[in-house]
Amino acid sequence: MKVAIFSDVQGNLPAMQTVVEAIEAWHPDLVVMDGDLINRGPSSLACLELFDRLRRESGWLPVNGNHETWIMRCAREAPKDALEEELRRFADWTLAQVQPRMDALIDWPDHLCFPGEGETHWVHVTHGTMTSNRQGITASIPDAELVDALPEDIALFVTAHTHRPLQRALDGVPILNVGSAGSPFDGDPRGSYAQLEWHHGRWHWDIIRFDYDRAHADRDFHDSGFIDQGGPLVRILYEEWRRARLLMPLWRRDFEPAVLRGERPLQPAVDAFLATLD
Repeated sequence: MKVAIFSDVQGNLPAMQTVVEAIEAWHPDLVVMDGDLINRGPSSLACLELFDRLRRESGWLPVNGNHETWIMRCAREAPKDALEEELRRFADWTLAQVQPRMDALIDWPDHLCFPGEGETHWVHVTHGTMTSNRQGITASIPDAELVDALPEDIALFVTAHTHRPLQRALDGVPILNVGSAGSPFDGDPRGSYAQLEWHHGRWHWDIIRFDYDRAHADRDFHDSGFIDQGGPLVRILYEEWRRARLLMPLWRRDFEPAVLRGERPLQPAVDAFLATLD
């Protein structure tokens, strides 16, 4: 049995097209998209339509990510005030883009399981952990902080969310983070996905890195109107994609508190933050 798992496309169509080509060339028996197909990038609708076609025609399976959850929430709840409207403008831009196909996001599961042989050696796939689709598993997080994060009686736990490929274990259970197809944060701009194979009575897996047309993706950020219309925070998202580096925690620690307290306008705060980057 061969299984391909990818995640965190984040509205990056050239990366999506490339990972689809790579997966189809490998001829897996099962394909899982482990969340965050949309948002953060300029081409969420095109990525959603491509995945929905593969779901209908080839049986590819989705798992809900925190960005799918967030966009669905934005569809239900209007911003509470002008500041929240500005802070989430990139998400509302994505919402407007995918609004005609919101039906394709309905009823995505938070978890997916499949066995290796018969009813044994189960693989559990989720975007984050059993606790939340916003809880990421990194190399540095202590085992004690992962209590109740994994289910019992599984052979492999597959996760995503951090945009960093990872292999570690918890109480003898292997953990595989498949990284990000569209916006890695490990300093390597290449996308990643996982190949799983069942043979000789156990699961085997590899992380596959792939190049894609980043120049095309860069043009999409600008030509789509995402950067011009998505609000000040889009410029941070763009720099994260361009540098393959996580920046939002630094923004939230050093600059966002003053914005939330009303001491500094959002746009100048983003300008000041970007000026601190190497």
